[in-house]
Amino acid sequence: MTPSLTAADLKATFDAFNRHDIDGVMTHFAEDCVFYTVAGDAEHGNRIGGREAIARAFAAVWTAMPDVQWADHSHFLSQDGTRGVSQWTFRATNPDGTRTEVQGADLFRFRDGQIIEKQAMRKQRPNIPAK
Repeated sequence: MTPSLTAADLKATFDAFNRHDIDGVMTHFAEDCVFYTVAGDAEHGNRIGGREAIARAFAAVWTAMPDVQWADHSHFLSQDGTRGVSQWTFRATNPDGTRTEVQGADLFRFRDGQIIEKQAMRKQRPNIPAK
């Protein structure tokens, strides 16, 4: 039987994001995974390919925004286990002191119990001024 991911696995991944635990985050990412960022030069954002490059990109977010959290996350998987969705609220202090607080979602594709694609999307709104 082919292993499959569960909503609990996605929850554990986002709990690891919030601990800034790169090993925990990357547990279910395939070596050939592709990550499409929320912004970038292409219509799909930027494309980051490969487990190591994706891990570096995630760690860079934690460095730039040390208090970043993906709060109130919830997770859903397709009946056949090949796709998933995670919804969350992104909260972080930007390097200039302003705050970002927006809802977003990740669309996932899975193969053999691993994430092979993560497509991140989030709402756009003005940053909240620094206090």
